[in-house]
Amino acid sequence: MNESSSKQGETDESMERISGVTIAHYGERADAFREGTWDHDVSQNIDALLRHIEGTPPLRILDFGCGPGRDLKAFVARGHAPIGLDGTAEFVQMAKTESGCDVWQQDFLKLELPPAYFDGVFANASLFHVPAAELLRVLRELQATLKPRGVLFASNPRGNDEEGWNRGRYGSYHTLESWRRYMHDAGFVELEHYYRPAGLPRDQQPWLASVWRKAD
Repeated sequence: MNESSSKQGETDESMERISGVTIAHYGERADAFREGTWDHDVSQNIDALLRHIEGTPPLRILDFGCGPGRDLKAFVARGHAPIGLDGTAEFVQMAKTESGCDVWQQDFLKLELPPAYFDGVFANASLFHVPAAELLRVLRELQATLKPRGVLFASNPRGNDEEGWNRGRYGSYHTLESWRRYMHDAGFVELEHYYRPAGLPRDQQPWLASVWRKAD
């Protein structure tokens, strides 16, 4: 094995571990996670996605990192046709039971998505688990699964372009400038961005939300 092949093997093994440990972390705490997040109000984020989609309802939405299914239920209540995706088996089962929707169990780093299928992608508190080295590839896969002029929403904890383990989960924490570069390179055009929770000083708004259209 040459040096480049060896390094690639080490990288693949590292990515496998990042996904496996993070997914296992959520699986072991699935009930507690559901209990702690079910009442979170993310209607601002759902509104931000839906108001930019140009299609006619019911819209086909990919809830990327759907967790226990809270937001799937919200999309159904608004008359849309969401499909969930999560790497954690416990969440997949919860989401199916709660929402009645199709939910795909897929590792974020091993996606199998249909081309030009979705009107929108809702990635709420999920893409920050993708290591920076894999982020552009994953974003391009999400871009490819959107219909022409489809819309992607993302909300991630912001940072200063650091990444690593945080309480048993792997996370990448980008500045707005870095996030914009990734999104532009993946073939998206920015529609808007804002910080959450709303109404607080910037230093008390740890979440960066942004909305993007698939470039023509």
